[in-house]
Amino acid sequence: MQKRLTIIIILIFFSSAVTVWAQEKMDLADSNSTADVSEDIGTEDDNWDSQWDDEFENSFDDSPVVPEIVYPQWFKKSFLELPEDISEAAADGKKGIIVYFGQKHCAYCKMLIDKDFGQKDIETYTRKNFDVIAINIWGSNEVITPDGQTMTERQYAIREKANFTPTLIYYDTQGNKVLMLRGYYPPYKFRAAMEYVVEGYYKEESFRAYMTRANPPPKFEVSEMNHEDFFMSPPYALDRSRFRAQEPLLVFFEQTDCHACDVLHSEPLEYEPTRKLLEKFEVVQLDMNSDTPVITPDGQHITARQWAEQLNLFYAPTLIAFDEEGKEIIRIDSVAHVYRLKSVLEFIVTKTYKHIPNFMDWRFYTTFGGKMLPPVQHQPDEVDSEDQPAGSSVLQ
Repeated sequence: MQKRLTIIIILIFFSSAVTVWAQEKMDLADSNSTADVSEDIGTEDDNWDSQWDDEFENSFDDSPVVPEIVYPQWFKKSFLELPEDISEAAADGKKGIIVYFGQKHCAYCKMLIDKDFGQKDIETYTRKNFDVIAINIWGSNEVITPDGQTMTERQYAIREKANFTPTLIYYDTQGNKVLMLRGYYPPYKFRAAMEYVVEGYYKEESFRAYMTRANPPPKFEVSEMNHEDFFMSPPYALDRSRFRAQEPLLVFFEQTDCHACDVLHSEPLEYEPTRKLLEKFEVVQLDMNSDTPVITPDGQHITARQWAEQLNLFYAPTLIAFDEEGKEIIRIDSVAHVYRLKSVLEFIVTKTYKHIPNFMDWRFYTTFGGKMLPPVQHQPDEVDSEDQPAGSSVLQ
């Protein structure tokens, strides 16, 4: 009896020891698992900036934002006497100024503020090299422009064709306009634009040439472009110079292995009202890096690549609309989602551009209940010539 009791006690003790050992092993495994998860989270946080360009580049709601956007405190508090601002920037050893055309409820402006200027390296680089001056595209404050003209903020925005906010104009220390970006660009494109100006590349080459060098297209086609049922089939005989067409033309300049193009073909082009509007167009898709033969709206026989070079295109996708006679109406060469794309198509389909040629004029007209702006003398489109530096780059 005594021996049996002893054996039972030993078994109970052994069982308890095994249970404790097993629990400790489980706790240790849980601890290691948690550590692994924390390590993964840390890695994700560390890599978030690099993942932004590939995974989140254009995925946002572009409807008007509430509440109003607040500008960064480091934006310059300017009296809007821009020649004076340029002189002060030069005296501080900066490369010039950036004039930021925005509006208080613009989703694309919020993206620029939060996702581009919100990255510490971009903020630091910008503040080191430029003073940033905000212009409200609807504002009535008086501005003295770099060329010495006096006008309101909204007149200045219209003159410079700031059709899409945010629009950024880079001026050098001599007051020359060296780069203009209309619309929102993700951080990697925005960094490239900044470096293009800061390093002086604009004096030697166009922004398109610079961007092609910095981010060359795939040497071999690694994927097919997105197809839509409304795209015309080749051959692409788009000449409208001899015979007037029945419908406006919309050309999608895209490229293979293009995340931004993939995004365009998701929600923006799946939106039913947008697809209805596209039924009113002849729609063509071109690979902007290809040798596909094209007869352009003005009758040239060239390749898609040559046409893209003529048009100074650097962003894929770029959408360009032409009227029935082959004249360019408007282009979108930056990020565009549902709200913006639909608005542009409505502007064209309703023929509004015929009596309100500037998209921003129309936006003001529709936004402010029919009160038209006073006439503004628009800046002529700038093209490369012998009188301009090779890198003169004013982007439509």
